[in-house]
Amino acid sequence: MVIGMRKVTKSLGIWIVLIVFLFGCKHRKEVPGNGNIVDEKIQIGLSFDSFVIERWQRERDIFVSTAKGLGAEVNVQNANGDIKEQISQIEYLIEKKMDAIVVIAQDCTAISEVLKKAKEAGIITIAYDRLVHNADVDLYISIDSEEVGKLMAQTLIDEIPEGGNVVIIYGSPVDYNVALMEKGVQETLIDSGLHIIYETYAENWLAEEAFHGVNTALTISEEIAGVLCGNDDLASQAFRALSENRMAGNVVLTGQDAELAACQRIVEGTQTMTVYKQVDKLAKNVAEYAIKLVKGEQIDVSTTIFDGTYEVPYVKLEAIPVTKDNIDEIIIEGGFQQKEDVYLNVPSK
Repeated sequence: MVIGMRKVTKSLGIWIVLIVFLFGCKHRKEVPGNGNIVDEKIQIGLSFDSFVIERWQRERDIFVSTAKGLGAEVNVQNANGDIKEQISQIEYLIEKKMDAIVVIAQDCTAISEVLKKAKEAGIITIAYDRLVHNADVDLYISIDSEEVGKLMAQTLIDEIPEGGNVVIIYGSPVDYNVALMEKGVQETLIDSGLHIIYETYAENWLAEEAFHGVNTALTISEEIAGVLCGNDDLASQAFRALSENRMAGNVVLTGQDAELAACQRIVEGTQTMTVYKQVDKLAKNVAEYAIKLVKGEQIDVSTTIFDGTYEVPYVKLEAIPVTKDNIDEIIIEGGFQQKEDVYLNVPSK
């Protein structure tokens, strides 16, 4: 009799596991008109500003893979840098009755009203990497952009003698992360003794703005000791301008995102540092949090950030400075880039 009960218990346990596996990421919805309750897969809308920056395509794939692995379906939209198009796409996701909408905002203010509309429709809203102003999103998850600015500015201080001239090329002025990064940069450089001879913004994160920025700065002074760029895509064009003026490798150059080309420049000696932002972990976490929020589960978030009107729950991931000294450990051994790709242009010893 005991043996029989054990068999029944074991069989019941197996069925429970199967049921959880098959239906764990479904939730119950009422069918309009008849009041019936049905189980449906969680639907997530993922709205991208654009795929101009290398990291976003990688993060899209990780997000979609993670969500699908948990049983959810993802509807990916790409606005190609057009804020009107992004607003239109989010309205479409609202009409499609998404359970959650995750947004990488093109303009962190212009998108506020449509996200409020989504929230009023009962949709979970998440600001991914860029905080949306005055929208009261359910979650903001990003890297500490102020810390990113401090790390890049500190590199200039460590590598450039006091009195050196530096150029700063920030990203898009409508990206709130840029404002945070700028705050970190300015606070760090204020008593450094370095001279900021030129600073500008790159509208829509257009990399060519960095090329023009460096060349404009060279008309002010040919003695440039450092160029701080808002990301590695901008750094690529700053590098091009420095190369054309035979200055590459002699000027401190910083960026962020640990893009492959930037990692190659670091080991070649033409870019000093990049900030690695653990974007693989970020994308995975965003997908997991979205599903938990839709299912009504508690999430362990103790930090908030002020969006201009509301205190928003904030998940903050660590930023890591990467130089020639630690690139193997952080980027290659960590699996973010492959050694043969990073060292492609460096002769083997």
